[in-house]
Amino acid sequence: MNRQEIINEQREKVFNDQSKVVLFAPCRIGEGILKLSDEEWKEAEKVFKKSNASPTYFIPASGSGSRMFAFLFDFLSDPNASDLSSIERFMNHIQEFAFYQLLPNDLKVKIKENSIDAEEIANFLLSDSGLDFGNLPKGLIPFHYNEPFVLNPFQEHVLQGTRLSNGRAKFHFTIQSEFEDKIKSSISSLEILTGKKYSISYSSQSKASDSLAFTNDQEVASVDGVEIRRPAGHGALLENLNQINEELIFIKNIDNVQHFNSSNYSTETWSVLGGMLQMFTNELKSLFNNPTKASLLKLNEKYQFLSPTEINTVKTEEEIRQIINRPTRVCGMVRNEGQPGGGPFWIEDNGMISKQIVEKAQISLKGEQFRLMVKSTHFNPVMIALNPMNLQDEKLELKNYRDDSKYFVVNKTQKNQEIKYMELPGLWNGSMANWNTLFIEISQKTFSPVKTVLDLLVDEHKR
Repeated sequence: MNRQEIINEQREKVFNDQSKVVLFAPCRIGEGILKLSDEEWKEAEKVFKKSNASPTYFIPASGSGSRMFAFLFDFLSDPNASDLSSIERFMNHIQEFAFYQLLPNDLKVKIKENSIDAEEIANFLLSDSGLDFGNLPKGLIPFHYNEPFVLNPFQEHVLQGTRLSNGRAKFHFTIQSEFEDKIKSSISSLEILTGKKYSISYSSQSKASDSLAFTNDQEVASVDGVEIRRPAGHGALLENLNQINEELIFIKNIDNVQHFNSSNYSTETWSVLGGMLQMFTNELKSLFNNPTKASLLKLNEKYQFLSPTEINTVKTEEEIRQIINRPTRVCGMVRNEGQPGGGPFWIEDNGMISKQIVEKAQISLKGEQFRLMVKSTHFNPVMIALNPMNLQDEKLELKNYRDDSKYFVVNKTQKNQEIKYMELPGLWNGSMANWNTLFIEISQKTFSPVKTVLDLLVDEHKR
């Protein structure tokens, strides 16, 4: 498309927003979510371990660390009572944070003598004259102290992923390119500490995927004559994922990593998700080689990956092959206890019902749709095992399985100007809309994201 066609297409999507999904029902245990018995859990784990699989971890890691310290920035710029409890908790527990080990001795003495104020420590942590946390990506912020080592999430993910696969794992981080040298230096330090070499690659979200921003008058927004372009969300990372030519990929978020000493259950869970993916894929291959409607019904009763409307569209052997010969994913789902984020739902689209991971921003927050949303029992912690190959072990073009109608419309203020723009369908939302999908219930113990620095005080992040 030429430039004007791109502008017209994006303008149409932003101002004629048809992106809301229509929920049919939340997925529940036995209705789209599998709850494995102890025996089934152990069997899946055993299958993964026997396979000697070499997973590649795909970890989006471009997020800024500054949001972790929002209350400290507020305190420095415009102190107010709403941040008081956070400041007090932060100061009362400061010796428990991993970054305490990195403070100079004079600050440690002041902290122990209780003669330091919050402003001094906040300035040192956030500014480039100190630890510069206000300008670093979240993955470079020290999360854990495993004596005598202070570890950031990049290092912790590599340590834990390597343990899972006896050193065979690979890692791909999507990053901000300006921090690549610092990230590589961090990994080099880990290699020196452990005496091991790790297989790690990096990529950045393509600037070409950035979206145009529009004013409320539907004109392309600009500042000082330069048009405003905004990153198109994590759905743009489908292109990065598409470049990985491996048959077993684990997707997780950079900030969801437990302390090494508290990570055994997460490691076990990855084995189970990987084992379930291998078992499911093998059964799909058997069905592909001998496609019958009865076998499809039996497989679907076991794994609950297709809706009745999808099953009813299948009439011939070739149609059976077509509906199963696509990328496959197994997604862990955690019991909903009020956490933010998307969840597992059956959605309706032009009379067809399918199983999807849906973000709250995609749902109409009123009427029956809102009632269906609040009935959801599980949410998505982003622990996904996937196979991007078809059933003949050929690499698929993943963009062919994206639902382009499931984009997001974002409203923001930039330079005192209200703007609107679109984000691409989310990486594990509309970008994987047409995949074979299993949902497996996993434990809350696998989910300990760090949205604020105070989250590092929970047990999963302590040694």
